[in-house]
Amino acid sequence: MLLADTAAPAFSWNLAADLREMWSYLFMVNAFRAGAVVAVVASAAGWFMVLRRQTFAGHTLSVVAFPGAALATLLGLPVPLGYLGACTAAALGLALLRDSGRAGAAQESAATGTVQSSALACGFLFVTLYKGLLGGPQALLFGTFLGITTGQVVLLTAVGAAVLLALALIARPLLFATLDPDVAAARGVPVRLLGAAFLLLLGTATAEAGQITGSLLVFALLVMPAATAQVLTARPALGLLLSALIGLAACWLGLFAAYYQPYPLGFFVTTFAFAGYLLAHLGRALHTALGRTRGPLPTGAPA
Repeated sequence: MLLADTAAPAFSWNLAADLREMWSYLFMVNAFRAGAVVAVVASAAGWFMVLRRQTFAGHTLSVVAFPGAALATLLGLPVPLGYLGACTAAALGLALLRDSGRAGAAQESAATGTVQSSALACGFLFVTLYKGLLGGPQALLFGTFLGITTGQVVLLTAVGAAVLLALALIARPLLFATLDPDVAAARGVPVRLLGAAFLLLLGTATAEAGQITGSLLVFALLVMPAATAQVLTARPALGLLLSALIGLAACWLGLFAAYYQPYPLGFFVTTFAFAGYLLAHLGRALHTALGRTRGPLPTGAPA
């Protein structure tokens, strides 16, 4: 989305001056605030999503956000309501269709793909039925930082806080059910109920992030920071913290770049997140290569 057709801002290489100039606009302040909330919530939910190997479900929820926003535009309703309604409805549908246990993995994948294809068809229909000027297929799909109001920031913060609180409350049993569902079920952990609750939280986080990155590229904030953090560490607490920090850095760097360039925000967020993922793999590969080069210490040699 273009910032403006005329008098585009110029990067001066004076970071302090550039930030002061950028933050003199309320819409940019709101964009950074909203981006921080969205990045942290999406990264936290995404960490569990990647660990549970439900990235296909996360991708489906991000796709469903598009027909939800298109339907809201068609009906004259607020677009955030469309995002939230579609994502939570799809999450409920996936929770009802999924089967518990490893034997149901193929059936769950097929059900998820069915929901995704149906949602895409509905989104195309809603866009076709809309007779007015839909200034937004690009914004709905690829995101924009223009027009974010203080009220939207407050709403995003309230929803994000609720999602993070709910995740914190179920984090321990959810982690147990994710790593060893059979033992967790034998010890009385409601594995299926936890899975459904997590899908609802994931749908809410997706709806929230989609308002910034767009429905197609919200998947970048869900999976890339989490995948990068899990490359760097296997510790849950540290992994969640790294995921949130990586997501925040990708979102803020994307906002900074999109302010000066006439390209969609989602492109920059995805590019920075992917760069972090590649750097994490490169660092891990170098660490492994150095470890092999040194080799084991001789017996009795000082460490």
